Amino acid sequence: MGLRQDDLKHTIYDIFEVDSFSSKMGEDEDIVVVSFSMRDKAPADDLVKFLESGYSFILDADVTPGEQRDGTYKVFVELERGKDVAKNIFEMIDGVQKISGLDGLKFRYYKSFASNEATMENLETRIPNSAVDYKRNKEEVKLENYKHFFNKSYLDSIELVENTLTLKKIYADPIRFKFLDFGEKHTILENIAESFNTNDFAEIIFLSKYIGDYNITKYGHKLTFENSGKTLVLERIQWV
Repeated sequence: MGLRQDDLKHTIYDIFEVDSFSSKMGEDEDIVVVSFSMRDKAPADDLVKFLESGYSFILDADVTPGEQRDGTYKVFVELERGKDVAKNIFEMIDGVQKISGLDGLKFRYYKSFASNEATMENLETRIPNSAVDYKRNKEEVKLENYKHFFNKSYLDSIELVENTLTLKKIYADPIRFKFLDFGEKHTILENIAESFNTNDFAEIIFLSKYIGDYNITKYGHKLTFENSGKTLVLERIQWV
């Protein structure tokens, strides 16, 4: 029996990713990989069956055999990169929303910090539909990529699930943050209303030793990290 409305309720995270993982069927410039984060293995398997049986344009769908570092199971869906790719993803997302009970899925492109509403307009704007556009787009969004932003860090792993960023240094416990904002330094700093925090130097020193030199500054409860003219704003949600 196929899946019905809300059968996968509370099992799928509401932000999926596009072009964040490599294709196993061909070159990334020719194949779009859409990935969903799932809370358990069984519903992940159900989602794979639903997608493969329901959408002829899907080349392949698969699930990770075990739990990932971020505590999720990933479902990977591969589609041909072409003029209809945004329309196909939009159609697929409509079905996923019905079986998951989620209203208004969002997506991240190429591990970017910020997410976008999964509207047809946003999908067409953000997802390249040709090899030439893919190569150009990948370079343009490189510093928006949360893996690349921490390219000079001491970190062993960087995971972003919904709006929770988990950083892990080898032989150390993970630290977690709530993602708040990301962009050009001057724009981000102009939008911060809180005053410079002069009382938490111990935390700044700890984070600098844990993560690396990112000119970390604290405004109220907000932490800013800088790299190559870009500024990331986070809020600590777990002190380890």
